[in-house]
Formats: sequence, C-alpha cells, structure tokens
Amino acid sequence: MPLRITLAGSTGWVGKALVAAIAASDDLELVGAVSRSAAGQDAGEAAGLSRLGVAISGTLEEALAAPSDVVIDYTKPGAVKAHALTALARGRSLVIGTSGLSAEDYAEIDRVALEAERGVLAAGNFSITATLLRRFALEAARYVPDVEVIDYASAKKPDTPSGTARELAELLSEVRQPATSKPVDELTGVRETRGGTLGAKLPVQVHSLRMPSFVLSCEAVFGADNERLVLRHDAGSSAAPYVAGTLLAARRVFSFIGLKRGLDAVMD
Repeated sequence: MPLRITLAGSTGWVGKALVAAIAASDDLELVGAVSRSAAGQDAGEAAGLSRLGVAISGTLEEALAAPSDVVIDYTKPGAVKAHALTALARGRSLVIGTSGLSAEDYAEIDRVALEAERGVLAAGNFSITATLLRRFALEAARYVPDVEVIDYASAKKPDTPSGTARELAELLSEVRQPATSKPVDELTGVRETRGGTLGAKLPVQVHSLRMPSFVLSCEAVFGADNERLVLRHDAGSSAAPYVAGTLLAARRVFSFIGLKRGLDAVMD
C-alpha cells in the first residue's frame, strides 16, 4: 500500500516539485494538499501537471479529513508550529521543511510527538549536499575553536537567519570549543555588527545577508592561527535538491518516536 501524503504548501516553490515527485512515485500517494491561495483547485493542475483528482484545501484541518500517514509541511514560519501540533493531534507523523522555528518551538513539538508516539523529522535544508556541509562543519568544530556562520538569501526571504544557518549554529554550539575572539558584551562601537548569537552551550555568531542575486547560501567559517577553513553550500534556482531528501524523510519518519533534526538523522 502506498504511503499516503498530506502536503501543506503544495503551490510553493518546493511544494510544486514535491507534487510532481509524489505523483511519479510508485510507493507514495498524494491524498491531501493545502494552499490558501489555491483552495478548491486540483493539486496537479495547480502544480502545472495533469489533473490528480486531489482538491486543495484552504487549511490543514480540512485536508486531514482524508486519511493519511504523514504530513509534509513547506508553508510559512508563522504557520508551521500550529500545523505540527495539529498533525500530531490527528495521529500523523510529520516532516517539516519550513524554516524559522526556534529551539523552544522544537522542544514543544518534541514533547507533543513523544506523547502522541509519532515521529517528526525537521530540517532547515533537505538537500544532500547541505547535509554534508553540516556534517563536515561539526567535525571541523571539534578541532578549530573559532567558527562563525554567514547566511545569504534573496531580498524577499522573510525569516532570518535561514533554517540552514540556524540549525547549523545550534548544532555547532553543542560541539565547539570556547572561542578565542573577544566576547560581544566586551566590545565597543556598534555591537550589532557582530551578528546574532545562537546556540545554548557555546553560542555561535551568525550573520545574515538579504539582497538580490542570492538564492540560498550558507558558510561555516573557521579561523585558526595563520590559516582559515571555509565550508560553503550554494543552492541553485531549482527546488530539485530538496525533493529527494524530503521524500526520504517521509519514508523513514516512522522508524522513531519524537523529534529528530536534520536529514542525516535518517540518512545512515
């Protein structure tokens, strides 16, 4: 029996690519779609495909009237937490591809998922190469104490930093060594130019650029005595890199209970 998918954000940049990939898959079935701007339209036609016979709902609650196994969410930062709690309350496992959630939001989702005995896999970036950036950066942080993250995105991206940068900084803070740079609270001048601070253990400085010509890029910059290491991921203009990782997550989200963050949690 195919894995039944409810897709929130079905008319978005990644959402349309996911509709096409699910429709072409032998082991996946799109049974529900959510998009407020396209409510009532056929999910296939709204994605530029032939008719699929799945009507787009205006809310996730409406879409969940159709039985499904997993919800994939690619909506907006302001909506994804409520969607996650709704999906778990309705007995669905969940894949979150939307960025912008805080550490506190993830902690609450984890608690609810454990109570519901459902799995949730969230990633700031489901690209395989972005996942490798994270893996290599975490390894480097064990040896080089000074690291900062630079996040690049288009002028219209609403959240800052990106989910990729936020997730990377929070994970680096757990494994890095104490920095040798002067603490921000000891600086003079305009302290805000040092960026934002993320991470619970040994916080990491994050700098976000928002301007035309960028799609999505993320750098982890490591500095040591007389040498420097830069690890960088650049996304292109297509949503294709995110599709395979998202569907891999959907297929494997039933292998655990609670919240896991990052595609590498199920890659191995």
